Amino acid sequence: HIATLCVNNILAQQNWPLAQRDLGYMYESGRGVRKDLVEAYKRYALASAQKYAVEASSDASKLLARIAPAMSREQLVLAQHLVDAFVPSRERRREQSNDGVGNPPAAGADSGPSASGTGFFITDDGFLMTNAHVVKNGGKFQLVTRAGIIPAKVVKVDEANDLALLKAEGSFASLPVAASRTVRLGSTVATVGFPNIGLQGFAPKLSKGEIAAPSGAQDDARYFQISVPVQPGNSGGALVDERGNVVGIVSAKLSAKAAFDTSGALPENVNYAVKSSFLLGFLESVPTVAAKLKEPNMKDQKFEDAVKSVEQSTVLVLVY
Repeated sequence: HIATLCVNNILAQQNWPLAQRDLGYMYESGRGVRKDLVEAYKRYALASAQKYAVEASSDASKLLARIAPAMSREQLVLAQHLVDAFVPSRERRREQSNDGVGNPPAAGADSGPSASGTGFFITDDGFLMTNAHVVKNGGKFQLVTRAGIIPAKVVKVDEANDLALLKAEGSFASLPVAASRTVRLGSTVATVGFPNIGLQGFAPKLSKGEIAAPSGAQDDARYFQISVPVQPGNSGGALVDERGNVVGIVSAKLSAKAAFDTSGALPENVNYAVKSSFLLGFLESVPTVAAKLKEPNMKDQKFEDAVKSVEQSTVLVLVY
């Protein structure tokens, strides 16, 4: 399977239809590679588009129709984005040779995003927040929204507090931000995000827990310790109270290595979120954005309704 995968990969990069179809089947079935319906869809779509290769195109079209119903809307949007972004290796080499200075092709041309995280809108006109470490090494950013994939740009970053403000064009549902000083030990909090998209999929995931401590590691006052289960990819997600107000931004897990070196035991569900008061202080330096923030929600509501509002305002951030 490994040898077949390698050969198909080489030929698929040149957009050979049979190789694209066979590689798609390997990703769909998990044969020789981790099962990935998004990658399978991409390969089937590329093969089916090549009408001169009738057999491969026909087979790929049938396989594409077979897996599409099993995919979420977010998976389909991302898969189509990867299809549109695909450039055969021979064309990339031609573009590189014509560049005159030997610059490599733009990152993400065919390899997909290098990292991902979570973000959430804080204004209806497209300003959103995530972590600084999510966008730190990126040159291009895309948001997977309910309406499709859209570009975003970084407006301002505060690395000291792990905050990043981004902007996308359009109209979006947004979340109110409340001062974190009202949050108490034991307060119920939750987040919606996109953890481990390669393993857990592209549908937004809810995690719920409590404020476990009013400060972070080594009593860092900028953070809450939270018992909300989080994974890689949850970074940048809104930490909300039971009314749907943002009271923090999910930021980090306690280092397993540091905990083991110190105590000889691995940490269990020890996670941290930047307090919303630091977010509000950060936004004071961007008054045009601060002026558009919604007033905190003071009315009780069903937790399910609060979660729905968070889900509608949360996006997957792809970093290239």
